Amino acid sequence: MNTNKVKSQIEGLVGKEVHIKVNVGRNKYEHYDGIIINTYPYLFTVKVENLVKSFSYVDVLTKDVQLKISNA
Repeated sequence: MNTNKVKSQIEGLVGKEVHIKVNVGRNKYEHYDGIIINTYPYLFTVKVENLVKSFSYVDVLTKDVQLKISNA
């Protein structure tokens, strides 16, 4: 898998609710529920409550950021 493949998969999720798990180091994780609102050449943005967070495709590729489509 490469970053272009990851980007195209995430582009297909724009507007959908996702659960995001972010590795912040030393076996610590942050969890977010939000909606993917936009994609850019090197990153994508997610609306989480009243904040907009950005994540890179490389982080998804290296599994530092994990996405799961919400069932709700």
